[in-house]
Amino acid sequence: MRRSLIAVALLAPVASCGQSDPPTGTAAPPSPRAAAVTAAPVSAALTVTDPHGRAFTLKKKPERVVCLTGLCDDALVELGLTPVATTTPKLLARPDYLGAKGAEVPVIPGSFGGEDVAKIAEAEPDLVIGLAGVHDQLRTAVEKFAPLWVVQVKSYDDSIGYLRALAQLTDRGQQQAAAETRFRAKLADGLTRARAAGLDKKPVLAMYGGTSVGVNTTEDVLGHFMSQFFAYPWPSKGGGFETAQAYSIEEILAKAPQVIFIQSFGTSVSEHYKDNPVWKRVPAVAAGKVHEVPTELWASGRGTRAFGIILDQALAKAAA
Repeated sequence: MRRSLIAVALLAPVASCGQSDPPTGTAAPPSPRAAAVTAAPVSAALTVTDPHGRAFTLKKKPERVVCLTGLCDDALVELGLTPVATTTPKLLARPDYLGAKGAEVPVIPGSFGGEDVAKIAEAEPDLVIGLAGVHDQLRTAVEKFAPLWVVQVKSYDDSIGYLRALAQLTDRGQQQAAAETRFRAKLADGLTRARAAGLDKKPVLAMYGGTSVGVNTTEDVLGHFMSQFFAYPWPSKGGGFETAQAYSIEEILAKAPQVIFIQSFGTSVSEHYKDNPVWKRVPAVAAGKVHEVPTELWASGRGTRAFGIILDQALAKAAA
């Protein structure tokens, strides 16, 4: 369940892949790469370079892709394709993804990073896409029957980069260009809306947990994304993942967020802390501005479609 926390529309007709995923306190503008509203379609290639400069090569165009991370599912849907198996079925089954058709995609069982390799093999993939730092350990087993590509998303610019790379591998340049153009336009419109409503001055928090909590900091892909549109005073605390995002309820109160978005895993964070006297004093809690958000989207998507939907949801709730 913590898959995307470790690392991030219009429905187009979808074809099966078997047939042929800033400064503190001030909203920063999108990066120069995100400023363009149009994007030239990419052409097919069997060797691509990912957003971090690493080359990846296939022997043939992939037609059967297994997704072990939500970025993969997101990018395939943006390209008008469907994975042959997935680990994020709730994301695919959303009406803004594949809806009922998404519910038909076979699910790979196992824990995140410990997926059932035999089930992956049963899908007869041409390509398996996982998350760097999580699925590297499966490489020896998976690459006995298919290439494994591990992705790493630190910002939505990386999401765009992987969308382009996957479009090159699958020869879906026109679909990629259309998806990227939609996303860049949404970013520009979102920034305009946020500033017009004064949301770039409103302290907002995105957090996650169950019986304990963590914060999506500005070094986390979701926290970085939120900081582009809202006041977001949540820097990393340093150290490892658990330490970097471990804000206490008292520390959250001290930063006084006016709106909170919560990804709850299992136990509802809002329910668990409802009687906590410190939690009650947090401005967002006192004002009824705490929103439990869909984890399959906010914690697993990490692609251009997911970020576009998250932006719409966040702006609407923060401005209400």
